[in-house]
Amino acid sequence: MTTSVTVAVAQFAPGEDKDVNLEAIRGHVTEAATQGANLVVFPEYAMFTASTMDERFLGSAEPLDGPFVSALQELARREAVTIVAGMNETTDGAEQIHNTLLAIDDGGEVAATYRKVHLYDAFGYTESDVVRAGEIATPQTFTVGALTCGMQTCYDLRFPESTRRLVDAGADVVLIPAEWVPGPLKENHWTTLVRARAIENTVYVAAADQCGRFGAGNSMIVDPMGVVLASLGEDAGVVSATLSPDRIEQVRQKNPALTLRRFTVVER
Repeated sequence: MTTSVTVAVAQFAPGEDKDVNLEAIRGHVTEAATQGANLVVFPEYAMFTASTMDERFLGSAEPLDGPFVSALQELARREAVTIVAGMNETTDGAEQIHNTLLAIDDGGEVAATYRKVHLYDAFGYTESDVVRAGEIATPQTFTVGALTCGMQTCYDLRFPESTRRLVDAGADVVLIPAEWVPGPLKENHWTTLVRARAIENTVYVAAADQCGRFGAGNSMIVDPMGVVLASLGEDAGVVSATLSPDRIEQVRQKNPALTLRRFTVVER
């Protein structure tokens, strides 16, 4: 098993045409593979995004065995990389969807799923109008090389206990697909919180945001000491960085915060 893992974050501006979005995803995966990536992380709602949370999201939804996931599985097998992306997943009702992340391994199998727990009912938005919050459950993790990965979505970033639960479940790398809506101070919040989650948990964080009209961009990969290893600005693109369990161990020897803490996370 390899000890280091190359992770890429892919930043783009998905829209209402799922075929166009898939073509963009294919191009970014191909580019990431040329950079030697073992894992490629895409934004929240990478399958479909519209200007407001309305019936268009409902109409776009697919099951986990639908055409969008099948296309990602074929792509992961072809390029021999693990893919993490956000999708609009059907529920058992016509009036709600799940905001779902899924990880597809390099053999094309679904390795983990996560349905967003903290819905974006803030800053003038009400995601809960059409999205059903995921049930609180033991976090699903998956491995790439020698590193264990966990997933959370966008607004979850503002709840530090969400990341801590992933770390308690064994995550060395926290993956954060997002559609971080632009606005006053929002980019500052994003960059501050992404780095804080890495520093306080002594883990790597790979955060992939949308760009364009609906996302603030600034996707980044941060190491366990809060150092930004790779980042993007406002345009679409792919950047990568090499992650190592040795770096995690080195940081935790200097800062054994996880060992010294006096509190745990409990469900509210």
